[in-house]
Amino acid sequence: MLNVTDRGTVKTCDGVTRRDFLQVGTLGAIGLSLPQILAAESMGAVSKEHDRRSCIMIFNLGAPSQIDTFDPKPEAPAEVRGPFKTISTKSSEIQLTEILPRHAQHADKFSVVRSCYHNAAAVHDTGHQMLQTGRLFTGGINTPHAGCAVAYLRGRRSDLPAHVLLPEPMGRTGGNLPHGQDAGFLGKAHDPFSLMADPAQPDFKVPDLSPPPQIGEARLQRRRRLRAIVEGAMSAFESSETASLMDSNFEAAYRMMTSPEARHAFDLSKEPREVREKYGMNRFGQCCLLSRRLIEAGVRFVTVNTFLTVFDEITWDIHGSKPFTSIEGMRDIVAPMYDQAYGALLEDLNERGLLDETLVCCLQEFGRTPRVNPAGGRDHWPQCFSTYFAGGGVKGGRAIGASDEAGAYPAERPADPSEVVATIYHSLGFDLETTLPGPAGRPFPLVDFGKHEIAELF
Repeated sequence: MLNVTDRGTVKTCDGVTRRDFLQVGTLGAIGLSLPQILAAESMGAVSKEHDRRSCIMIFNLGAPSQIDTFDPKPEAPAEVRGPFKTISTKSSEIQLTEILPRHAQHADKFSVVRSCYHNAAAVHDTGHQMLQTGRLFTGGINTPHAGCAVAYLRGRRSDLPAHVLLPEPMGRTGGNLPHGQDAGFLGKAHDPFSLMADPAQPDFKVPDLSPPPQIGEARLQRRRRLRAIVEGAMSAFESSETASLMDSNFEAAYRMMTSPEARHAFDLSKEPREVREKYGMNRFGQCCLLSRRLIEAGVRFVTVNTFLTVFDEITWDIHGSKPFTSIEGMRDIVAPMYDQAYGALLEDLNERGLLDETLVCCLQEFGRTPRVNPAGGRDHWPQCFSTYFAGGGVKGGRAIGASDEAGAYPAERPADPSEVVATIYHSLGFDLETTLPGPAGRPFPLVDFGKHEIAELF
């Protein structure tokens, strides 16, 4: 939540101070001012023919085992191939394991990159940074999440924020490092709007869309502009550049809080019961359904965290012993939940004509060890893992790159995190030579020099 920490003295007609209003927590939903949009266009960042494109990033916190999901090794020894059978799919190029039957039915819609890797430490946090921002954080510089960069460069389309994070930011995963889910050096004003609630709960509502009780409903309907509530004593401040930004921020936050469009987009009760059940009546399933509603309502970028921590929760982190997950827990709980929601999301987007305009990318921080460990699980392994993409110009049914016979190292077409994130920007129509205003005012490349998208996907 963003707060304005100076003492508030200016009040609305309802007696609410400017400071009190800003502390409601809506500033994570800020959009762009006209000067920022024009600046982005002048950098060549906005490709008008791609402006309708959006992105849903599903981040598989904990990291699925590549061998037990998207890169099976049926001919390998038992200690490598694991306990699951390999199944055919709707794509002749893609084989999966038996724990992902719904994925198999939709394999003609997505393509898998089986040769991803990174060279950072084998801890969750570093992988989170690299796969969501394209870079490892060094020298005190936190690179913005791809969704935050998109929101900064293109702004919002409507009363809804440009980037929404569901259900909330990642929690503790062992490294005590930033996870890369905020705007980094772009500043907190460009952080994503975080739901901070479980949409699967019967009493689900969006807290930050509930206005302060001091603001009367009649006043809300009029959507007062900020300048109409500024007292004469603030006139000198109001003429400054800082005040101009605050005006824009305040109005954007107020706009979302009072917008019927925003309330409708977040209201899952508008969905038929059978649709909600199709996604799964669990946190991840309902977040996937909510992501579709948000994209449909004009949000540019939605990030969905499959899980929030790797501790004392059944996740993809299959070390095999508590407080982590067993391979049986992945088979019986994690994979069915994930498989159901992903299949429903692709079906829904496709049936509504949204898939061509929506990139759905499924990422993770690393892979798992080629050999099953003594506890019957697999440990961290950044040397090789799989990511996959659907929609947004991606041609489905392809297997890009390949791992070696043990799923341990890339054997063909290695792809690093910079290329994965560049693929997202490419799908959304960005010039990969675009720069951001970096630390100390220096231009900061959107993508590392010399890095390109995974072109074989398109």
